Amino acid sequence: MTDPNIRLELLPWFDTITKQNYFHHNNNIIIQKEGLAMGTPSSSVLSEIFLQHVQHLHLPRLTHKHRLISYFRCIDDLLLIYDSSHTDIQSILNGFNPLHPNLTLTEESETDNKLNFLDLSIHNTFPGIKISIFRKPTFTDTLIPYTSNHPPQHKYSAIRFLYNRLNST
Repeated sequence: MTDPNIRLELLPWFDTITKQNYFHHNNNIIIQKEGLAMGTPSSSVLSEIFLQHVQHLHLPRLTHKHRLISYFRCIDDLLLIYDSSHTDIQSILNGFNPLHPNLTLTEESETDNKLNFLDLSIHNTFPGIKISIFRKPTFTDTLIPYTSNHPPQHKYSAIRFLYNRLNST
């Protein structure tokens, strides 16, 4: 449970952020009436708080009801592992989707014993799984140009990421 003093500090901040949600497009100022502004630092924090709240409230019940084996979440992408002899994806979706009117889960099922999740390709092989790197058809393999006006730590982190990824897969 959240400390009441922290809650009293956060609620006015939340109201300010969500009520002053506007942007400029085609010489018009557009007021966004619902949701959070894309790209603002506060939106990612508030989205994460909301998703953790929903997860904390509902996941134990849904895990028990559908006998989920594992649940993984990265931002707003979920990977659910379940035993199809106990439940099916439609029942799981019917359990998840009514949780909030702005949350709609869709399914992507295994095809040829393979499922792409984020930038991974998960191959269901006997007796376990094999993981490889997945690239979307729109992938450009472009890094931040060294001559760009990005901070140096962004450029170096892209290279470190690729180096670490090469050595960990």
